[in-house]
Amino acid sequence: MPYSFPSRRALAMSTGGMVATSQSLATQAGVSMLQRGGNAIDAAVATAAALNVVEPMMTGLGGDVFALAYLSKSGELKALNGSGYAPSAATLERMREFGYRKMPETGIHTVTIPGTLDGWCTLLESHGTMTLAQVLEPAIALAEEGFPVTEVVAHYWEVNTAKLQANAAAARTYLPGGRAPRAGEVFRQPDLAKTFKQIAREGRDSIYCGELASAIVDCSRKNGGLIELADLSEYSSDRVAPIGTDYRGYQVFQCPPNGQGIITLIALNILAGYDLKSMEHNSPEYLHLLIEAIRLAFADAVRYVADPDFADVPVARLLSRPYAEKRRSLINRDRAMPEVKAGIPGR
Repeated sequence: MPYSFPSRRALAMSTGGMVATSQSLATQAGVSMLQRGGNAIDAAVATAAALNVVEPMMTGLGGDVFALAYLSKSGELKALNGSGYAPSAATLERMREFGYRKMPETGIHTVTIPGTLDGWCTLLESHGTMTLAQVLEPAIALAEEGFPVTEVVAHYWEVNTAKLQANAAAARTYLPGGRAPRAGEVFRQPDLAKTFKQIAREGRDSIYCGELASAIVDCSRKNGGLIELADLSEYSSDRVAPIGTDYRGYQVFQCPPNGQGIITLIALNILAGYDLKSMEHNSPEYLHLLIEAIRLAFADAVRYVADPDFADVPVARLLSRPYAEKRRSLINRDRAMPEVKAGIPGR
């Protein structure tokens, strides 16, 4: 029989649960929870916390959580939006007073209220079987004892050196000896380990009401930011309804906007009109259609995806079959579109 699978790597298979991440140590953190009798939620939170340590440029306590959880016993699919909002004082008028005509891409005014910890706690309380302290153990060990930096992480760390140097605290924490860690070097984060230990002891309130909350506000004020204690204490993640589409008989689900998952669904709806299976995998024709569909989906997301509390996001119209057909008609199978603009769904 000819070998037709496009990769030479063996598939990972298991009958007792799986964890997939971009960093093997984070994967091990999640697997260790499953081996101790925890469920998928316990493993997911432990994995995310470990990624905070081993991929600090990608994920962290100051960020957001979007989660999809399938509850096998009840057959329910749940979604959680743990993204942080802007400080209440960060109005359009205030931003204009600061001299902005569009939102900056760096600096204190890009910092939102951290949703991560509340999201983790909400998931554990609703569907987990282990305590917050238990699932944070691998992350604490990695931060305290250190971990060998992998090649890809080292690359992106080095690329962001100038950005880290612009902030004294960031440089002190992430540029030991004045440079980014190189591949294979062991990097330790005692301050992060201390923070995780405090969170393990005090729980959710440590960041939203306690000592760490005060430290966040103090840092914001010193750097000209607008975060106040009320912004933190009033924060809570939202349970939301998943959105989805049917792609050739497969039900595909994502978190709704303001999450970016709708991009995948829009692209799949466009691609459903092509017989991709008949094309050679990764052939020019195959890749061309995928790229053009994704370009169209991103254009729509840039135009329409926003905070649903403040904007009408036309999810149903964006995911309708007639709209997908209209967008698909823009694709030229022989050449790339020179310019991609958002469509007008429902018209």
